[in-house]
Amino acid sequence: MKIYKSIIYILFLGALITTTGCLDKYEEYNRDQSGATQEEMERGGYIIRSYIMSMQSWVIPADANANQFIEYLLGGSYGGYLADSNDGFNNRNFATYGPEEHWIQVAFNDVISNIMTNYTAIYAATDDPVILAVADIIKVMALSRVTDIYGPIPYSQIGVDGKTSAPYDSQEEVYTHMFNELDEAIETLTERRADNFSSKADRVYNGNVEKWIKLANSLKLRMAMRIVNANPSLAQTKAQEAALHEVGTLSSNEDNAFMSIANTNPFRTVMYEYNDGDTRIGADITSYMNGYNDPRRAHYFTESTFADFANGYYGIRSGITIPSSPTIKQYSNMLVDTKSPLMWMNAAEPAFLKAEGALRGWNMGAPEIPDGATVSSQAEGFYNMGIRLSFEQWGASGAGDYLQNDTSTPELYRDPTGYASYTGGTSTITIKWDETATTERNLERIITQKWIANFPLGIEAWSEFRRTGYPQLMKVAVNNSGGIVDTDRMARRLPYPQEEYTENNTNVTTAVSQYLLGPDNMATDVWWARR
Repeated sequence: MKIYKSIIYILFLGALITTTGCLDKYEEYNRDQSGATQEEMERGGYIIRSYIMSMQSWVIPADANANQFIEYLLGGSYGGYLADSNDGFNNRNFATYGPEEHWIQVAFNDVISNIMTNYTAIYAATDDPVILAVADIIKVMALSRVTDIYGPIPYSQIGVDGKTSAPYDSQEEVYTHMFNELDEAIETLTERRADNFSSKADRVYNGNVEKWIKLANSLKLRMAMRIVNANPSLAQTKAQEAALHEVGTLSSNEDNAFMSIANTNPFRTVMYEYNDGDTRIGADITSYMNGYNDPRRAHYFTESTFADFANGYYGIRSGITIPSSPTIKQYSNMLVDTKSPLMWMNAAEPAFLKAEGALRGWNMGAPEIPDGATVSSQAEGFYNMGIRLSFEQWGASGAGDYLQNDTSTPELYRDPTGYASYTGGTSTITIKWDETATTERNLERIITQKWIANFPLGIEAWSEFRRTGYPQLMKVAVNNSGGIVDTDRMARRLPYPQEEYTENNTNVTTAVSQYLLGPDNMATDVWWARR
């Protein structure tokens, strides 16, 4: 792949998002070792800080344009959270499986290049083990999403000998490298858990090393569960290592990985400012949450504004011919402020991941159980914990009653305009844990509640849908793939940008023939989703 050329460009981006100063640990590790002046030391710290924060801005892209293509149009549509609301997107969008070429390339070109350019620069600028470990975690956090979108990607050989193109790794190899990097970062930071670094270099945890350990363990747990069907023994080993680590995973909402925003939250920009909003809430998530009478709706969504209709929370069905603007603006929107932070991962997710691990018979440790509450199994304890953490995160009341609801099911979608109602089947999964249910039934229960709690992380939702088949989502009404994508299985990955075939042809064709094991199109499964 092409690595974008100019470090100067990255420095410029860093200068826009940082203020002057120096890294606490950078100064400590490098003081007087080369006769550097104080001015040089401060300049070095400033540069490293700009690299770290630039990397952070590409995990969930802070850039509104990149965010729109990756989080809204792609992840939002395929993850069941959002739907296109700009009728100019008809016949050429992700939702109907017919995206234009420039839509396909953003996650590949922009994310990989920006992450790797900054990452390489950090390793060239410092030998501070804390900074390097944090950079490793950020890299894995960002590029694990990219490999889950495309499958095999250039990873281990990017930048070797100054090359601007690189061979691909199989997705299995990418995951192996990432697990190794996380393991090394966790070990390094655990040995230095009190060595916090400058808060000015960190928009997520303000330099708190122990929080970064918890995030790394949580990411490792997420990735372990992702490969459970492809490599069950490795999945169990890595999941148990993460869950039972001495520092542990994210376990309270104080641990949540949220990146503060320097300018404007890109979700706010895309949903309210681009063409008066290019995207709105999707019908899948409102249908589930309406059926459950979920108290978190008032914290997630605005109410719809249809005339002569009993308004509530109504999303747009994704994968339809989009109605005109006056109609589309009446559907529910996402509640997001200009300065709302960007969520990378919350504490609810590891709890649900541990619930799934426990359901599979793995040792996930002990769940936190409120005084007076009882559970029938470790899986139920973590499941309930995930729901309680999500309610707490959003400031919603009624978690106790919600957990006892054993009758409510997702509602069948009824479009307020009568335009795109859904007549297909829908899930009958209830909320309350059922120890007598089959493993598959309780897996659906876990994934469904994790999906609700993970809003609006669409790439993660799409990945889990491809792995498990849950939550059950509505089929598209319009399939513009030319017969490539099966409407029942839905999109399984994105094809590689055409630019790869013109500028990195040998490597991309080798990856397709040897690693992808199928045509380079949206119907071929990635490694961990093959069945």
